[in-house]
Amino acid sequence: MNINIKSTNIILTPAIKDYVEKKVLSLEKFIHDDTKNVRVEIEVGKISNHHKSGDIFRAEAHLFFKGNEIYVVAEKDDLYSSIDEMRMKAERECISLKDKKFSLLKRGSARIKKMIHRWR
Repeated sequence: MNINIKSTNIILTPAIKDYVEKKVLSLEKFIHDDTKNVRVEIEVGKISNHHKSGDIFRAEAHLFFKGNEIYVVAEKDDLYSSIDEMRMKAERECISLKDKKFSLLKRGSARIKKMIHRWR
């Protein structure tokens, strides 16, 4: 898995980098692909420096695998909670993508079965 991490308006510390990598690597079990072919681009940072309600942190991820692309964004008032929410959204998207492919396969097999029964 190739992970690229970019920071905006904050300094990317080793602690933040390790936390992001740990969260992203936990998504491997949902991807079901050769991990060498998976590319992940992560961007973390503050949205701007002048919010009335305090600092707003943003975490976004692009996952590229098997010709698919998943894009998720999370905005929270804490950097680590935005990373956690980004990971949860990416997990849901990976599961949804898998379910869509399975239902498409199931529908295709049902059509083939229906055609076979017509020929009998």
